[in-house]
Amino acid sequence: MKNSTETELIFKFTQEAQLENWTIVDDVVMGGKSTSQININDQGSGVFEGKVSLKNNGGFSSVRYRFRQKNIKKYSHLMIRLCGDKKEYQLRVRKNSDDQHAYKAHFKAPEEWEKVKIPLKEMSPTFRGQKLDMANFSGEHLEEIGFLIANKKEENFKLLIDQIYLM
Repeated sequence: MKNSTETELIFKFTQEAQLENWTIVDDVVMGGKSTSQININDQGSGVFEGKVSLKNNGGFSSVRYRFRQKNIKKYSHLMIRLCGDKKEYQLRVRKNSDDQHAYKAHFKAPEEWEKVKIPLKEMSPTFRGQKLDMANFSGEHLEEIGFLIANKKEENFKLLIDQIYLM
């Protein structure tokens, strides 16, 4: 049975946080022109920001965090404390970092700091923007978490992240 009071921290941004396991993956991998970066601001928050371009059939920017695979059977949700630009983003997870597909959930970045709670079992499988005919995320293992913006328009974006944890 999943215990709703127990939590496990996945990542907390601070001035001292190391970002070497965070990787930018923009549409340039397929010829697009979008750009993004992840940094830590003076307040110690993670800042994922950039510009999504539709040139050369582009249209997305993403950042991924890989870590040693965790057994997450006792958790039912991901919780992210964040704020941003009121744009729609995707939270993406992978059971194994070498999986081709990911599981996604959509959220709108609030203008003020809020905790966004995502039920793991509602995260749907996707590959290159297409929903797959597979079961939703099983919630057994987790090895990668990321954020993606792909709203089918050219736009600047900025998402501030404080911490990510399981509950």
